Amino acid sequence: MVNSFIPYGQQSISKQDIDAVVEVLKSDWITQGPAIDRFEKAVAEYCGVKYAVAVSSATAALHIACLAVSLGHGDSLWTSPNTFVASANCGLYCGAQVDFIDIDPHTYNLNIKELERKLAWADKQGCVPKVLVPVHFAGQSCEMKEIAALSEHYGFKVIEDASHAVGGKYQGEPIGNCKFSDITVFSFHPVKIITTGEGGMLLTNQEELYQKLIRLRSHGITRNPDLMQGETHGAWYYQQLELGFNYRITDIQAALGTSQLQKLDEFVERRQFLAQRYNRLLQELPLTLPWQHSDSESSWHLYVIRLKLDKINKTHRQVFEELRQKGIGVNLHYIPVPIQPYYQQLGFKLGDFPQAEIYYQEAISIPLYYGLDEESQDKVIASLKEILK
Repeated sequence: MVNSFIPYGQQSISKQDIDAVVEVLKSDWITQGPAIDRFEKAVAEYCGVKYAVAVSSATAALHIACLAVSLGHGDSLWTSPNTFVASANCGLYCGAQVDFIDIDPHTYNLNIKELERKLAWADKQGCVPKVLVPVHFAGQSCEMKEIAALSEHYGFKVIEDASHAVGGKYQGEPIGNCKFSDITVFSFHPVKIITTGEGGMLLTNQEELYQKLIRLRSHGITRNPDLMQGETHGAWYYQQLELGFNYRITDIQAALGTSQLQKLDEFVERRQFLAQRYNRLLQELPLTLPWQHSDSESSWHLYVIRLKLDKINKTHRQVFEELRQKGIGVNLHYIPVPIQPYYQQLGFKLGDFPQAEIYYQEAISIPLYYGLDEESQDKVIASLKEILK
């Protein structure tokens, strides 16, 4: 049955998920208990990485990831302009400056050639960034092997913003294994591939970073006697070693996440099927469809079309609004971060990142989620054909 309103994204909650949450609610632990540890171990095993740290959101994850690699005043962080503001804000939270690398016109991820050019310039100026945050837009990995080589050459840290990309692969291996980065961040917001309601995860292969992330998510506190200054006072004792935050996730959320994780491959497979179906049925329309790099197997968090405005007699806004009027809950990912008023106050201006700005003038995210049935997808396609005819 076709829904009267079709959202661009939506969680899929089963009886198994509900039962997992109810089991925790009936247990002795609902906040900080064993379900968190199980969730972290399950995600780490899935991704083939040594350590995982669950937190309250991907924004929290990005913040403490930056702190864990010692980003601070006098440093800079570079990221993509085509992302949610959190990918850049995390640098500002730490007192660092933020800059951007324009996007590749095909993948909509940061442009490797532009990154190489800007790094060479920054090296001569003595202002190479401390941290690079490549964003795996829509579920497709950035070119991480090339980024890792540049990281080794110039000495910056790499934090993968894989908020869109849990369940995706790069060069045949799971995104999140940190083969080419220091830390990877996932998001479990309801419109993402799997959900914990709100929540995020940090992954790393470096024990020192792991121990620091564990402390930073919980006020900078440790109960490990080996890390304390002086002798422990007893079993009750803890020490605050640095300024941390209350970024903890709950057992309730972790139980939902562990249950959802068991269906991750099924969720991604369905999204891939729907994306391929869009590719086939939209190819005759005046649209640019998503392009996939041969090294990447996207988890398809988003399906983004770009309007060929020179071939239609409507504006970007008209198409967007007409789709919504037809009950198609389209969205737009993203408004380039540097054109936000806050960032313009920091000195950025229109024209600084032309590819991201052109993309923004043409892009629309159309519905794609596990529960989207083919009849509803056909309604999306028919609506596009009618509006663009």
